[in-house]
Amino acid sequence: MQYLTGRTFPLGSQITEFQGKQGVNFAIFSRKATAIELCLFKEQGEMRLPMVKSDDIWHLFVVDETAGCEYGFRVYGETDETVGNLFNPNKLLLDPYAKKIIGTPDLSSEEKGKWFLWNDERDNAHLAPKSIVVDANFDWQNSRPPMTPWAETIIYETQVKGFSKLNPDIPTEISGTFAGMAHPSSISHLKRLGITAVELLPITYHIDEPHLQKIGLSNYWGYNVIGHFAVDPVLAFDKQNPLNEFKTLVKTLHQANIEVILDVVFNHTAEAGKDGPMLSLRGIDNSAYYWLNEDGDYHNWSGCGNALNANSEMSVLRWVIDCLSYWVTECQVDGFRFDLGAMLGRTPDFSDRAAFFSAIASNSTLANIKMIAEPWDIGSNGYQLGRFPKPFAEWNDRYRDEMRQFFLTTSGQLSSFARKFAGSDDIFGHNRLPNSSINFITAHDGFNLQDLVSYNQKHNHANGENNRDGHNHNLSNNYGVEGETNDLNILAKRDAARRALLTTLLLSAGTPMILAGDELGHSQQGNNNSYCQDNPITWIDWQKADQSLIDYVAEVIQLRKQIPLLSHNQWWTTDTVQWLNKNSNPISPNEWHDETIRSLMILLENEWLILINATQKTQQFLLPEGQWQALLGLEKATLMTDTQAVTLNDLGVCVLQRII
Repeated sequence: MQYLTGRTFPLGSQITEFQGKQGVNFAIFSRKATAIELCLFKEQGEMRLPMVKSDDIWHLFVVDETAGCEYGFRVYGETDETVGNLFNPNKLLLDPYAKKIIGTPDLSSEEKGKWFLWNDERDNAHLAPKSIVVDANFDWQNSRPPMTPWAETIIYETQVKGFSKLNPDIPTEISGTFAGMAHPSSISHLKRLGITAVELLPITYHIDEPHLQKIGLSNYWGYNVIGHFAVDPVLAFDKQNPLNEFKTLVKTLHQANIEVILDVVFNHTAEAGKDGPMLSLRGIDNSAYYWLNEDGDYHNWSGCGNALNANSEMSVLRWVIDCLSYWVTECQVDGFRFDLGAMLGRTPDFSDRAAFFSAIASNSTLANIKMIAEPWDIGSNGYQLGRFPKPFAEWNDRYRDEMRQFFLTTSGQLSSFARKFAGSDDIFGHNRLPNSSINFITAHDGFNLQDLVSYNQKHNHANGENNRDGHNHNLSNNYGVEGETNDLNILAKRDAARRALLTTLLLSAGTPMILAGDELGHSQQGNNNSYCQDNPITWIDWQKADQSLIDYVAEVIQLRKQIPLLSHNQWWTTDTVQWLNKNSNPISPNEWHDETIRSLMILLENEWLILINATQKTQQFLLPEGQWQALLGLEKATLMTDTQAVTLNDLGVCVLQRII
């Protein structure tokens, strides 16, 4: 086998030419390594090739190597646990830039897990996952990203497998895969709703945590990532080429004018704490990749055992920016949602001028890409809602809680409801626009919508943690019976609550996000932390879909698109919005703060009138003068408001348009 020094750029593996020869160039960063071996796995066994160092980049070019090559690294260095140097060349390590990974570490018992401990002296190459060289060529057939403006964006959050696994209209062999989501039946549903973007829970290579493997469960959500550039083959029908299958999904969605937003995890890795598996970064240059304390141990601001240090410019920051750029340039991805995004702004205290934010702002590849932060982590001062710089939008959990309180509990004020409905200017008004607020009632984490109106307590026993996991503060309402019921009165109340919450979400200023399954009444049996439920608890039950609810959601989305003010991404003013009580009078200062008042009318641009009754009884509204046509919530008709009032049932929402 012939090999040459190769190049320092790009990092990872790349099929290319060097000094007139075809082959694969390999490059990896490590500041503290004293030697690195590139390990190639052939039929005759493992071949170890010494890599060349230039500054902090180790590189090598292997002549005549090509796609499909299995490889890994063995990294040598001076081990010193007190400063976080955990080198061990007996452990085969994954390429942080690997575009494909095969194999899964078996951590299902303490004895099996020891093979992957950083201080275990046994060679584990026969058990370790391997990196694979890929050919990135793909025919996009002139497909182009939709470039939907923020002001027109409606997000649908979903997990790839759960979305199509139980859809009877999709062939069984591809259900639950990228191919299943690209199936015409899947696209038809998204188009029927009027969705403009799907936000996919992590699709990158992840492993199941040891405690889940030991009890026979798996990480369904996929946040335990170790291969940030690699598509996870568990989500693909074509296990040999999951990358192409994912690209086909992106192309298909783009052809339907639907954007693709990836949920990405750069706050921690699957290596967890020191007692977790050493699979990649820990053995390559532990102190460069992770935040360490003065004892050489990990800061655990993620709650998952470690915290990635995005303020480390040469290692993590470059790696993150390279990764995001890869998904944009090679896979035409339209945006990213950053899990525990506050971690990326740590210096170690959070700063909106952190290196990560500067790198995003100065990168032309990422300039027009949608960026969404989950604006917190669990570290000290980790809650940073409203403090992220442009161009970031943020998950607005205060919107979620205010809306739940207003409709489902006896607390909550008109003033708080109105500010969140109008785009949360109290949070974003200082230097941002309304669409910086990602409004949601439910998300993958917590109760879904059906369970929000069906359970007062979480029911997470299936997770194997004695119901200790998951949120306890759900702001839910079961309307008298915990879980399923045949009581028609309770079912009617639950349906009204679902519709009221969905209508409010979709007609609020800001960017609405719907959780997959909420539009058709899917229940997770009261589980509000379903991260380890890869089964019908989380898979959308299409055969029990409430078709009338689907039609209703589609109708509200179409209505949102008709109201100009909701597509202008500007703060509302007294010239464009009037807040009225049920008698058509401007809401008084005392009414704004009276918790017993749970009804109001919102007049947009003197044309669109939204009636909201969040009480537990019918409410009569005297409409402003003029002739009104009911668009939503009442029979389509012309209402003569000089002589007629509108009565809404409890938890009712109605939208009318002025016609004269």
